[in-house]
This record gives sequence, structure tokens and C-alpha cells, in this order.
Amino acid sequence: MAVDTPATIAVLGAGPIGLEAALYGRYLGYHVDIYERGRVGENLLDFGQVALFSPFGMNRSPLALAALAAQDENWRPPADDAILTARQFVDVYLRPLSQSDLLIDGLHERTRVVAVGRKHFLKTDVAGKDRGDDPFLLLLEDEQGTELLAAADMVIDATGTYGNPNCLGQGGIPAPGERAFAGRIDHGLPDILGRERRSFAGKHVLVVGAGFSAAANVVALAQLAGEEKGTRVTWATRDELADDAPGPIPRISGDRLIERDRLARLANAAARGADAGGKTAPVEHLPGTMVERIDEQNGRLAVRVVGAAARTIEVDRILANVGFRPDRSIYRELHVHECYATEGPIKLAASLLNQPSADCLDQRLAGTDVLLNPEPNFYVLGAKSYGRNSKFLISMGLEQVRAMYQIIGDRADLDLYATARY
Repeated sequence: MAVDTPATIAVLGAGPIGLEAALYGRYLGYHVDIYERGRVGENLLDFGQVALFSPFGMNRSPLALAALAAQDENWRPPADDAILTARQFVDVYLRPLSQSDLLIDGLHERTRVVAVGRKHFLKTDVAGKDRGDDPFLLLLEDEQGTELLAAADMVIDATGTYGNPNCLGQGGIPAPGERAFAGRIDHGLPDILGRERRSFAGKHVLVVGAGFSAAANVVALAQLAGEEKGTRVTWATRDELADDAPGPIPRISGDRLIERDRLARLANAAARGADAGGKTAPVEHLPGTMVERIDEQNGRLAVRVVGAAARTIEVDRILANVGFRPDRSIYRELHVHECYATEGPIKLAASLLNQPSADCLDQRLAGTDVLLNPEPNFYVLGAKSYGRNSKFLISMGLEQVRAMYQIIGDRADLDLYATARY
């Protein structure tokens, strides 16, 4: 549905896709408000020490480069082939962009969007075009806990999924004890070799998961074990290993993302009990293993695992890298058709299902229609649009932004990236 300027767009989330969506809208003459529950790039800063897989050139747009150069003639971007840490990406790109003249006046940090609805319609009201003409109403909560309302003609949810972890237990539900010991279970990427070193040095840590977050944690812990006596790692992955598998992390032949391949190689070596230098590391890999329950014993966590290696393991910490899910409560009162498997918007989820390549670089945005929801002028972009699918890339989010504005501008040829000059 077309939205004419100068309408008001509410962007939820000040990560790379939220800021890009806001910037594109400001260039086109829309009024834009950006609501961020924490700081700009909050999710990225939570694992700021981790190197991003994709080089800087895949994570920036020509529109943003032009805005930053216009703001500060001395500003210079990193090289396109530079591999930045998440914190570096925020510091040299996202934060300066958020402070530019185009965005700063509409930026509301430490403001949580509690819910989004229509001003005069309930979820049960199916009113066609009339519903699309009704303004959105947003319930906000500021840092002091004060609640207030805001209105918008269009809403873009780019809040991501990080911070909404899946559960650790079998079948995706909480294992008995998981909620009780939540304070001793970490779902992210702690700075194991840096500021949180003392929390892990000399400890026995259970890592659960077979994705790249688990791989990064295992590699860091293996290095720590070589530097700090008494550090031990048990790595539980759900699937059995095939006889010809190099390890729990599959590698892509000729991987174009060098950092991704490096991490896969090191994690698989760690699963075989070797650290980055090839020395023996106290890492035990348990394939075909799931967490059944968590208790406390002698001040430690007693984790019962079942499957190929059924037993109880006493550990000091648990790193549950079992993925994330979207927080759908924000738009519960809106009409959003979701995939039953990923919980992402159904059209995009179906499109991704038909792109079976294991390499996320092979993804394509299959037209603008995949971004449409039954709710007029409501869009889910970025990692949240993928639901529980973990293959999202920032570069795909930039493509989503361009396609979305082609819809609301009612111009199939609208492409500010093609005309932006840095």
C-alpha cells in the first residue's frame, strides 16, 4: 500500500537495518521516529568482541556512506574487505550514522516499544482499506518506566531476535530446572577471553548447540583452557555425526566468508580435543545429546543429558547457544500471517524454504511481495523477518529496505542506492 510523504514512519530498533530503513525514509521526505530499547546497535554490542563474518562492504549502503561523508568531511569508512568486530562496526558506522542530522532528531534510545495496534480497530476487526487508513498506536516505556503513546502512519519492526532465546530442553521446551537456574545460563557470546575471563577460568563449562555461536564459544574456551589450568569444556550437540563429517560445524567448499570458514575449522578441531595452536585441549564433544534436566549439587549445576551419551555432568556454567526466536508480542494485535515453523512472516518464510542452499550468500530476495503482511503498512525487516531461521545477512536486510520503499513509494524503479554518491 502506497504511503505518501510527509507521513510518519515508526522504526522499531536502531540496529543496522532499523537505521537504514530510517535513513532511506528521511531521504525520501518522510518523518521518521526510531525507537530503541537500549543503545544504538545494542544487540551487536552485547557480543562486541566477536568478528563479523561478512566484510564491511557487505554491511554498508552507499546511502549511509553519502550521509556520513556529508556530515563530516574528514570521515573515512573502513575498507570494503575489512573484517570488523561487532563493536567496531557500531563505533565507526552505526553510531555516527545515528548522530547524523538526518536521524538524530528522531532517535529515541532507551525507549521500549511494548505493543503496536490500530487506533480504532481491534485484531478481530477485518475492515480492508479502512483499516489501512487508520493510524497505528504505539505503547512506549522510557528508561524511568513511564508509559506514553505515539502515533504513526507506518511501522517497521526491525527489533531482531537476539535477546529472545529458544529453550534448552528437549522438544524446545524448558528443561526442568532451566528457569530456576536461568541466572547461571548464558545464551549469548560472553567475552570469555576478555572482561568475563574470571567467570570462566578454571571452570567446567557446558556448551549446548551446533551453530556458529556455540562454535565461537567453544573456540574461545579451548584457548582459555590452554592458558588457565582447570578450565574444561563439554560440548553437547543434538545430531549424531556422520562418519565423513569433519565435526559438528559443517564447512562450505570454497567458502567466500573467510572468517566463517576459519571458525568452523577451529571449532571442529576443538571437538576433537585440539586448540587453535594444535595443542591438546580439554574439550569433550558429545554428539547426539540433549539436556533432560538441570539440578544443583554441591553448589554446581548437575545437568542430566540423554541420547548417545546419557549421564549427569557437574558443571559451573552453561552456555546455551540454541538459537533465538522473534518477540511476536509487540504486534499481537495486528494481522501478521506467520510461518508455523520459523514464526517469521509467511511469504518470506516460504520464499526462503525454496532456496535450499546451505550457504547464506546464495540467498535472493524473491520480489517485493514477500515483504507484505495482511496488516497494511506494517513491515517486519531484518533478522526478525527470518524468525528462527539463522541465515540472515545484513546485506539481505539492505535489499529488504530498498524493496519496501518501492512498495510504499509505488515505484518499481525507486532505488536510492543506484543514485547515491559517496
